[in-house]
Amino acid sequence: MKVVLINPYEIGRQPFGLAEPAAWLARAGCDVHCLDLSLQRLDPDVLRDARIIAIYVAMHTATRIAMEAIPRVRAIVPKAHLCVYGLYAPMNEKLLRELGVDTILGGEMESALVSLAERLRAGDGRVQTEPVVNLAKIEFITPDRRGLPALARYAHLQLPGGGRKTVGFAEGTRGCKHLCRHCPVVPVYQGMFRVIPVEVVMTDVRQQVAMGAQHISFGDPDFLNGPTHALKLVNALHAEFPDMTYDATIKIQHLIDHAQMLPVLKSTGCLFITAAVESVDDRVLELLAKNHTNEDFAHAVTLCRAADIALAPTFVAFTPWTTLEGYIALLKRLLELDLVENVPPIQLAIRLLIPQGSLLLKLPDFSARIGEFDAKLLGFPWKNPDARVDRLQHAIQEWVAQAETQKLNRREIFAGIWNLAHASLGIEAPELNAVGTSASIPRLSEPWYCCAEPTHQQLQSF
Repeated sequence: MKVVLINPYEIGRQPFGLAEPAAWLARAGCDVHCLDLSLQRLDPDVLRDARIIAIYVAMHTATRIAMEAIPRVRAIVPKAHLCVYGLYAPMNEKLLRELGVDTILGGEMESALVSLAERLRAGDGRVQTEPVVNLAKIEFITPDRRGLPALARYAHLQLPGGGRKTVGFAEGTRGCKHLCRHCPVVPVYQGMFRVIPVEVVMTDVRQQVAMGAQHISFGDPDFLNGPTHALKLVNALHAEFPDMTYDATIKIQHLIDHAQMLPVLKSTGCLFITAAVESVDDRVLELLAKNHTNEDFAHAVTLCRAADIALAPTFVAFTPWTTLEGYIALLKRLLELDLVENVPPIQLAIRLLIPQGSLLLKLPDFSARIGEFDAKLLGFPWKNPDARVDRLQHAIQEWVAQAETQKLNRREIFAGIWNLAHASLGIEAPELNAVGTSASIPRLSEPWYCCAEPTHQQLQSF
């Protein structure tokens, strides 16, 4: 049975979400082919004769692209069984069914994909019998990355001074034990997470090293959900590959609670940590259930600097509760903490996404702040009570896109954002004589973000 796995987009990563199912399906006797639309076109020759087309949606942007691609897939292989799987599949089940998707899978989807293949082999037709969300423990096996584009074609690590490294991408855990209200992991995993055995991760790392990987980016929603597991993993990585560097995503709360681990992370090769700070307004942080404060953010910066690990904070800068004064306070905080070089400018334009199933929908009186679900947006639209805030967000998004096209650096882009923010209040922006003093930090060539509009180029990939 021919199965084609498709990845629309995953922020420059070679997707574990294709490689792990590919291994399971190949073990079950399927002829597996992979397409990554971030680097490849939707090739009719690859799709032809496929019995199953399974599209992986790990993020909002990927889902937007997938929904545009589905009619094209249907036109090429009208008799194929169409499956959409991944984090964003269950929360968009109704829309996907309306597009003609036969099977929708979330959570631990590998066993369900094999079940689907066996069901079709038995002639059971199009009616889904697998659970839409499966949280049962599964056996992780070595991902099969042979059918994916070369690692060198994906996002690379940019080093201060101009050097670069080829990046491999691995996962040590799935899901998350925290319940941040705006997080897309929560509607599916509901506070659960699954550990991928160290030896499976290390075998995956070994094959990526053989493919040229010099740095590993761990894609776990939070690398310290299981701190003991994380320590075993980084110690094993460093013991076998002492020159290998890595990065990970860790909550502010965990950076503080497990501060004693930071020197170990540094000694085993950690270059930088991504942390979803989201806001410097304690009221907004409480509404998002982030379990940290503005002062905790500053404390985490201090801890990471003491360990000589760069902290790369991410933000949801625009929410229904954002004020112009609050936005300027965010910019001032980045200046105070000398973090301008650490923040991709797109982070300062991110607007809160409210998907189906979001815990934000359970906040008292929140429904009065939002509109009806928008299928094109894949979320509930909202407007800030102060229209100037929404205008500022749009202006900053346009400025960042224009500035990056012009190859401006982060300090120059920040200066433009600084001026726009003050102009929105009708006041003159204080002079920025020096936008921070720190040097640039190691960073991936494709910045992390939670959601964005698909680009014209992405939509043309099919």
